[in-house]
Amino acid sequence: MSNLNFTIPSKAKMFTYILMAIGVISIIASFLTDTQPEDAQYHQTRTWANIFIDSFFFMAIGLAAAFFMGLQYAAEAGWATTIKRIIEAVAWYLPYGLCFMLLLFILGQLHVHHIYHWMAEGVADVGSPNYDAGVAAKIGYFGWFWWLRTILYMAGWVFFTWKLRKNSIEADNAIGTDTHHWKNVKLSAWFMVLFAVTSSTSAWDWLMSIDTHWFSTLYGWYMFSGMWVSAIITIIMLIVWLKRLGYLENVTESTVHDMGKWMFAISFLWTYLYFSQFMLIWYADIPEEVIYFQQRWENFKPLMWTVLGINFAFPMILLMSRDAKRNFWFLTIVGTVIFIGHWLDVVMMVMPGTVGHHWTGLSWMEFGIFAGFLGFFINILLRNLASRPLQVKNHPYLDEAIHHTT
Repeated sequence: MSNLNFTIPSKAKMFTYILMAIGVISIIASFLTDTQPEDAQYHQTRTWANIFIDSFFFMAIGLAAAFFMGLQYAAEAGWATTIKRIIEAVAWYLPYGLCFMLLLFILGQLHVHHIYHWMAEGVADVGSPNYDAGVAAKIGYFGWFWWLRTILYMAGWVFFTWKLRKNSIEADNAIGTDTHHWKNVKLSAWFMVLFAVTSSTSAWDWLMSIDTHWFSTLYGWYMFSGMWVSAIITIIMLIVWLKRLGYLENVTESTVHDMGKWMFAISFLWTYLYFSQFMLIWYADIPEEVIYFQQRWENFKPLMWTVLGINFAFPMILLMSRDAKRNFWFLTIVGTVIFIGHWLDVVMMVMPGTVGHHWTGLSWMEFGIFAGFLGFFINILLRNLASRPLQVKNHPYLDEAIHHTT
């Protein structure tokens, strides 16, 4: 079997189609099933909130992979060169994920759904039954300026991701020159600056604004750490699966070990930010700020503790040792659980500000829609992997990566 060219296994392709079918059926059933006749709006909102959660979650994985790709260039790191095509494949899901997000934003602006309170009709108009003085005071930020920021985020991220991937692919045929590599080093430096700003501001605009009257300066970093570790886990699981199929012969155990270190370390970064945001807001005890955690504590307490346990205690206990990070199957199992944990974290970010106290706990709706988006996500990753050779060529650090040991 060639180590360079990946062919999508028919079983894997069929698996993604089954997951997508489950998702489509779940979305249709969610809109048709009314479990709360006394509040019909609740069920519609919950369905849209689930679609938003999964659209954002998988888009964020692509974005974090793009960041991780740029980080390798900016730091001139050599250890991950043999898995660069895997990182690029995950990163190139970004345009698809952003299309879902843009469609949801447009539907919200057309008042098809009301995930965003500030998008409701008449919310800034005095005399309207939907008037909200707090939103009216911020409407200059949430109006056309919000749309301008959104378009700039999307255009900037896609441009840098496309350009980095394009140069990387062209470098395979550029024998005797490292020009494309050094172009990517410069591009990545600019991308890191853009990402440093937009990763936080987009989190404020797209997620934090769901709870329109609440804000936190830590929120962007907290969201970023969750999407980063989810991207690391996705890359690890692809590496392990491909090696099992006989690909990636040049990817050493040490490279996978280093990815395991990233998963362990970023899990602690997420925990630090999770606790810091909670502790600072609790200590200040300002009504406009504590409302965020009060709502989650009163109506989502089991989910809060589950998210904290999975995303902090689980990696701390199971990924501490060196052997754990070198056991491929163990790393995959632990990674899968943490992956679900960070999806639940996004659920906890979105549901309280959309369905609020009507929340009845996780159901088939959440898991069915998640399965559909997961199937689409995997399908795109497989196509991205099959579109290019799995091994880079003519990279100045390729030999270093092939002989990488820790």
